[in-house]
Amino acid sequence: MSLDDAAEELASTLGVDKTEVKADLEKLVSYSVPMDEAKQSLRRKYGDAGSSSGQSGSPPKTEIDDITPESGNVSVTARVLTVGKRSIRYEGENQIIFEGELADESGRISYTAWNDFSLSPGDTITAGNAGVREWDGEPELNLGGSTTVTMQEEPLSVPYEIGGERDLIDLEPGDRGRTVDAKVLEVERRTINGRDGETEILSGEIGDETTRLPFTDWDPHSEIAAGASVRLADVYVDEFRGVPSVNVTEFTAVESIGDVEVNESATEMTVRAAVESGGVYDVLLTGSVIEVRDGSGLIQRCPECGRVVQNDQCRTHGQVDPEDDMRVKAILDDGTETVTVILGSDLTARVYGGSLEDALDHARDAMDRGVVAERIADALEGREFSVRGALSVDEYGANLNATAFDERADDPKALATAFLSEVDA
Repeated sequence: MSLDDAAEELASTLGVDKTEVKADLEKLVSYSVPMDEAKQSLRRKYGDAGSSSGQSGSPPKTEIDDITPESGNVSVTARVLTVGKRSIRYEGENQIIFEGELADESGRISYTAWNDFSLSPGDTITAGNAGVREWDGEPELNLGGSTTVTMQEEPLSVPYEIGGERDLIDLEPGDRGRTVDAKVLEVERRTINGRDGETEILSGEIGDETTRLPFTDWDPHSEIAAGASVRLADVYVDEFRGVPSVNVTEFTAVESIGDVEVNESATEMTVRAAVESGGVYDVLLTGSVIEVRDGSGLIQRCPECGRVVQNDQCRTHGQVDPEDDMRVKAILDDGTETVTVILGSDLTARVYGGSLEDALDHARDAMDRGVVAERIADALEGREFSVRGALSVDEYGANLNATAFDERADDPKALATAFLSEVDA
């Protein structure tokens, strides 16, 4: 049955306007609510819950730990842990939603409220006829027009922290309504093609004494400037290249605060632990370079998007006049796992021992661009390095975009080479 037919059937059965029913049905289906559950939810909303099941009344009260994506509609009594506010685009219109976590003695669950129920962290509420959908493989409560929210005078005791204050190291993709104190380490203003056309944003890096993370300010705040320490109240967290990324919005309260200390050290991990974590923004790995991969040395990039091109062809922009560049793609092995380390032009020039112009001259003299990669391989393969940077993991494997790349002083091959040089001298 098509959505239009289902709306027609419901409107006829319930005696309500088809346009209104269809809008409600489209909203539920767009959020992955199965059609049968969506229809039953609307029957309850419009007062005809018994028409298809022979039962009536609101859903029975359910403990959070017992809620599954197949639960349909439920009623829960819970403590509000966090509340975040943001704007999304829904059916071509801007929609204000409220998000966060609820908890009872049995567990906690994420929620999205489509109406302003005036929720605050610490409130104890009973949410009646709340919808359930699946989000990232987990159940999530939807508090909408058919949901009733009643404030309870007696606070519910729950084994979870109330409020959104967190250190950066504790943030996870999917977090909503978080508050962090951080120092702005890097920031740049950019113009992007946003949902409302060209939009100015700020992006960069923030840090505290636990770690560093990327951030985006979608409504540029003057307080966010390089070197400034700020409190960001009501941010949400998504994923950027496998690591948490902090999002500042028009609803985020940004306040200048006293100096926030930043941990200058990266998190030291084994390659396996870093890869299994799914991504680390600032990590230090140590291992041996066992191979310099194809695509290292002299490369050419699209002048429009910066992607590597082959035979003057960009996958996005077609035939282009490419720009020369240098990079290294090397396999690092620490005995637990391997990762592909990517060095940008500056680190590659240091490894090569010359500038881009030197490398181009070298290739012209040899009439072979491959000689640059060969020199790099001779300098790296079989040696031990400490590498700092951002690790991302996707379906193609694990990549570490290096910000620092240093040979270990106690590397056996390096020590032997230095010793032989002294003997020859």
